[in-house]
This record gives sequence, C-alpha cells and structure tokens, in this order.
Amino acid sequence: MLRSDFNFDLPSDLIAFYPSKERTACRMLCLDGNTGACSDRHFYDLKEMLQPGDLLVFNDTKVIPARMYGRKDTGGQVEFLIERILNLSTALTHIKASKAPKPGCIITITDSDGLSVEVTGREGDLFLIKTVDDSSILELLDQAGHIPLPPYIERPDEALDKERYQTVYSRVPGAVAAPTAGLHFDKEQIKELEQMGVKTAYVTLHVGAGTFQPVREDDITSHHMHTEFVQLSKAAAEAVMECHRSGHRVVAVGTTAVRSLESAAAYAKEQGLEDEICPFYQDTSIFIYPGYKYQVVDCLITNFHLPESTLIMLVCAFAGFKNSMAAYKHAVEDQYHFFSYGDCMFITKRTEPIDLPPSAQQ
Repeated sequence: MLRSDFNFDLPSDLIAFYPSKERTACRMLCLDGNTGACSDRHFYDLKEMLQPGDLLVFNDTKVIPARMYGRKDTGGQVEFLIERILNLSTALTHIKASKAPKPGCIITITDSDGLSVEVTGREGDLFLIKTVDDSSILELLDQAGHIPLPPYIERPDEALDKERYQTVYSRVPGAVAAPTAGLHFDKEQIKELEQMGVKTAYVTLHVGAGTFQPVREDDITSHHMHTEFVQLSKAAAEAVMECHRSGHRVVAVGTTAVRSLESAAAYAKEQGLEDEICPFYQDTSIFIYPGYKYQVVDCLITNFHLPESTLIMLVCAFAGFKNSMAAYKHAVEDQYHFFSYGDCMFITKRTEPIDLPPSAQQ
C-alpha cells in the first residue's frame, strides 16, 4: 500500500493560521461512509447528526506550554519541545541547537528568572533533561513556556492561543499538541447535547510531537508509529458497552479518541475477554490504515489532515478510500480550511466491503 495513494493537492491559502471567531462556527463536512454522500454544514448543526443515547468520547488531555528557549554557557541558543513529562522534575524533549548538548550540559532557560535545566542523557533522537534544583518541570513551563503551535502554523504563538489551542474540557496536563477535533466544542453546546440525551465519556491520551512526523516509507505497511500513553477507565469502557447494548453509536471526538478506543478493544481481545472493550492504561502504537476493521467507533468527528499522513490513512480506513479522498477533493474545491485551526468532518463508518487504495488492489 503506497504512501502516494494518500496524496492530494492543497493550496497553501486553505491552511488555517487562526481559529474561527466562535468555536462552533467552523464548517463541518458530513460524509456517509457507505454511500459517499457529502453535505455541507456548520459545527453548530452537530445536534442534527446525533441521536439521544449516542456516546461522545472526548480526549481530556490538556496542552502544556511545551516549547521553551534557553542558552548554553557558551552563548549558544537552544530550543526545547517537550515530548513527555516523566516525573516532577524530568522530561523527554526534542532539542534544536547548532551543536547537540552533551550529558551534563547546563542550559539557562530564557524568561525563567535564572532557572536552568541539565541534559542528563539521550533516548534515540530525544534528550533527557531535569531541572537543576529538582523543581517542577510543569511550573517551569508555566513560567517560561510557549504554546507549541504545529509546524504548519507559520507564526509565533500569541495570547489567544492559550485559550483557543485548548479544548474547553481539558483536564489532565501533558499534551504537546491539541486533540484538535475537540476545539470546536464550547461548554454551551456540550450542555445542550447532554440535555437532548447524548452521553459523554472521557479518555486521556497525551498527544506527542510524533503526531506530526511524516510517513517516510513508500510502502506504508513498513511505517512504525510513534508511541503515546492511553488512560481509558473502567467507567469509560462500561459507557461504551452500555451504548452499544442499547443500540446507539459511539462517536469518537478526534483521532486520538479513536486510537484510545481501538487500542483498548484490541487489548480486550488479546486478553481473551468477552467484553468488546476493557480498561486500558498503557502505551499504544496502533497504526490504522485501510483494511483495518474498526471494533468500537461508529462515527468520527475530525479535522482535515495532511496529505500522506497517518491520520488521513485512519480516515480512509473508516469511511473507505474512495469516499474519503473524494470528500477531501470536495473540501479543497469548496475552500474548507485545513488542519488544527481549520474546519472539520462528521463521518459515519463504512459497513460495506472494505475499500482499498489502488496500490493494494494490484
């Protein structure tokens, strides 16, 4: 299955650099995974796509100000992008510098009132750092960190990003990228949906910078996914099973919710459990691409993704390759806005025979 199957032309002026004025005002392209039919709506129309008893599954991770800047004793500039906080005072991070710092190197953090971190080692391409005085990494980031906007938003972070690059239901600090499908909800809309009988459940997956890593192999089946930690509680698992027992739909809000739910379902199967899903507290590196059979998710709310990315592959597995790529073509022609601050899709799962890209049919 070739990476090039998932390519499409995207004019640069369709990349959203700023969010819509109101969270729920973005456009929403609705795609029927079975028929391929598309309809153009707005996110405030979501109530018309849902039914009482449906279950919205949110990722409640909270974006941390994970980008910070510093300088070595030699004066060399250093840029950090935290990948994962390991404990109170240590973290795993990407580092940009003219020369990679060695273990023992002390780096003074810009705008931190003289605080420093020490590079203590490496794990592959990432660096281990700790605060020199064993103080809190989170407190250091709160003081000196910047919102880590994705690389395709080609501007510095601004004051508005502290609020808008964060879901209104974020709760657990740890993400370095937002679960962007959830950015479109406001508190009033969630309350309105609950009042009409839509249920809610929460999982936690701290989105890492690896989510932006490109697929480099021509044959996507050779791609190795980055790892992220999932917390899916007993209450969330029971909410999913009750939803299906009552004949309703599980609606994943974002690809991170999809990866969490499908990872927990795969784990339940591996353990020989009769339940379709079970509590799940561990790393996942699940890679979903056409041919994958979804176990839990019935509907998906998601933003528009990069060409040849693992996320558009996940969408093509959900709604079928032809339907998904045709929907993206429609979105480009109708000038939807793309990526983190862009518009979104509401997709129902394809239940007809699997639809694979051309290279997989040869």
